[in-house]
Amino acid sequence: MSAPPLLRTLFQYHAWANDELLDRMASLDPVQHADARHAAIRVVNHAHVVNRIFAGHLTGTPHGFTDDNTPETPTLAELRAAVAESDHWYLAYLDTLTPALLAEPLPFVFTDGDKGRMTREEMLAHVVTHNGYHRGEAGRLLAQCAVRPPRDTLAVHLHRSEPARRERA
Repeated sequence: MSAPPLLRTLFQYHAWANDELLDRMASLDPVQHADARHAAIRVVNHAHVVNRIFAGHLTGTPHGFTDDNTPETPTLAELRAAVAESDHWYLAYLDTLTPALLAEPLPFVFTDGDKGRMTREEMLAHVVTHNGYHRGEAGRLLAQCAVRPPRDTLAVHLHRSEPARRERA
């Protein structure tokens, strides 16, 4: 599989996994599990902010963030809407890329002022892997509150979204 179709599959998985996690986070009792719910929202918000920062790097536009999280904590509903919008943006952005654009190295500045350089393909891979790590972190917070984290592996996503991939005996 070449990079563009693989990236599309990964970002479809990424959007699905985010939705699965946010569904489970909604089941955390906001009173009984207030601290864990707040911490999970902060973790997912951090991942979302990093996604928006990298969207700015990818397009060469200012992202407006001075840190890798926001000072205020959004509500779960606000976070869900923002994450969904960002996930849709990335899927649409993939449609604009050619192999040459994917391979193009882009300079950028991290929020701490350090300079960086990655290809678009590396930036996109960073977004997916960074988010996967933080989904796992939020899932551990759910588990501590006896809420089963989602089965959000790529294999589960592929089996649900493309059932023909499974061989039948």
